Amino acid sequence: MRKKVTIVGAGMTGTAIAQLLAARGIADVVLVDIVEGLPQGKALDIAEGSPWVGFSSSVTGTNDWAATAGSDVVVVTSGVPRRPGMTREDLLGTNAGIVRAVVGSAAKHSPQAVLIIFANPMDAMCHVALQASGFPAARVVGQGGMLDSGRYRTFIAMELGLSVRDINAWVVGGHTEATMVPLVSNANVGGVPLATLMRPDRVQAIVERTKRGGAEIVELLKTGSAFNGPAAATVEMVQAVLLDERRVLPCCTLLDGPYGVKQAFIGAPVTLGAGGIQRVHEFKLSDEEQAGMAAAAKAVLELVAATPRA
Repeated sequence: MRKKVTIVGAGMTGTAIAQLLAARGIADVVLVDIVEGLPQGKALDIAEGSPWVGFSSSVTGTNDWAATAGSDVVVVTSGVPRRPGMTREDLLGTNAGIVRAVVGSAAKHSPQAVLIIFANPMDAMCHVALQASGFPAARVVGQGGMLDSGRYRTFIAMELGLSVRDINAWVVGGHTEATMVPLVSNANVGGVPLATLMRPDRVQAIVERTKRGGAEIVELLKTGSAFNGPAAATVEMVQAVLLDERRVLPCCTLLDGPYGVKQAFIGAPVTLGAGGIQRVHEFKLSDEEQAGMAAAAKAVLELVAATPRA
């Protein structure tokens, strides 16, 4: 029997995730949304491409949570997106209510699922999802580090004119401009340290561009935010869970000890596979990077404290 993935929210990001995931043929996909007709239309459109893309997975759109029952993974994309001039923190109150409601429904119908949280501010929304679901922390995972690392690797590849496939560079810490920690100390290209390939000022420029990666797209689009890059990053996470790939990836997880962080969801290197987070990997960071992790944890806990309760 095929695995089953529910994607909550049939907007641009949810639809992009559904399309990419269906094309891989590793799971049946359910798009759920409160807007009547929207998930049904999006799902039908994706399904009608199957003869040419060549997948046999089913793609279903629904407004009824019953159709999501028994999902192995639930991806929560629903929430208000950023608009020009908005920070992720501006979305706190509105999206907390949305995430709390949809996660409660997801947990009721798919009590063994792994939750992948996309809604912003993502780190704080992971705390909301953990409380609303009652799941073990290992089954609540945020995708921010994956998206931010994709941007970081892309910018490095563009600067050097080299294949992005050989760029090994991660972003950990928080998923906001102020709290991201693009790791420079261990970044490399095919094993060659980044510091030997690029001047320090150019490295710093890329670090700063990475931190503003989401805002840059929002400013260019003017009426929306990124969805293709986030979708690709999320599908990698979904596949790692479904196929128990045990990949080492930068994901938002509840840290309680590693990197000196106590009970805060922030990005860190983890093993991702069946059941969600299987292990957190701790390695030596530079003093500046370690300080960035501490600042990220402090910031997310402040957001959690400010989040309206149900």
